[in-house]
Amino acid sequence: MSDAISEHGSTSLSEGLALRRRIKARIGWTLCAASLAMLGVAMCWIIGTVVVRGISALSPTIFTEPTQGNGGGLLNAIEGTAVLAVGTLILAVPLGVAAGIYVAEFPREFWARAIRFFSDTLVGVPSIVLGYAGYVILVQGLGWQFSTAAACITLAIICLPYIARSSELAFASVASELREAAYAMGAGDRQVILKVCLPVAMPGVLTGVLLALAVSVGETAPLLYTAGWSNYFWNGHLVRSPIAYLTYAVWTFINEPAAAANALAYAAALLVTSFVLVLSIASRLILRSR
Repeated sequence: MSDAISEHGSTSLSEGLALRRRIKARIGWTLCAASLAMLGVAMCWIIGTVVVRGISALSPTIFTEPTQGNGGGLLNAIEGTAVLAVGTLILAVPLGVAAGIYVAEFPREFWARAIRFFSDTLVGVPSIVLGYAGYVILVQGLGWQFSTAAACITLAIICLPYIARSSELAFASVASELREAAYAMGAGDRQVILKVCLPVAMPGVLTGVLLALAVSVGETAPLLYTAGWSNYFWNGHLVRSPIAYLTYAVWTFINEPAAAANALAYAAALLVTSFVLVLSIASRLILRSR
């Protein structure tokens, strides 16, 4: 009789614990769903506002004329954004991919652990801090003034951890059997990395590059300290010459009382949002095709 009572008590206790767990799980999932819904509503409201007002602000002038004070177009800003993006990739991609390969292929080495640590730390540093560091070291310290070189170097530092981390994960996911087969056929480390691992890891590497490019295009704070602003087209000089970019138009013209300036801000916001959205979708598609 006592055994039956204790067994019944154990069963009731188990059922009570299971019920409490289900209640807690439902509360947790409800809170997650509510948070996701709030985030989705806020995102849709922001994107909807940018799209509606940005489309109404678009005109042929935006793509054919440079900025003239608080009016004109955004051709100089579009060109400057493209120049900064290309310069950032030229600096960040070789270093980031090389760092990712080294960390993935030699994970136990001291420098590999150091690179991973500094990469993770750099991701958490606010971009405005890096922008101010670029201002102190490059703009003032080296005397470059507001310039393309200072802006590209600062953006490259911001993008490096994203490219390095994605490259590391891409190379680490390559099957070890491929490396073993290549080594068995007499290939060296360089041939294994470049001719065997790199083609397989390329989708992951490209995903990191595109995400880093999206981050660089959407940055404002570091460029305020390093690139400055110019109403003219880029003159080809790397130093002592400011350059235009789209996010400056968003940050500055949205606070102007003139309607033409507000239109430029919304048009620039639409262009930046569209470009970042295209890059994000492209990175997703590349990663999925892998």
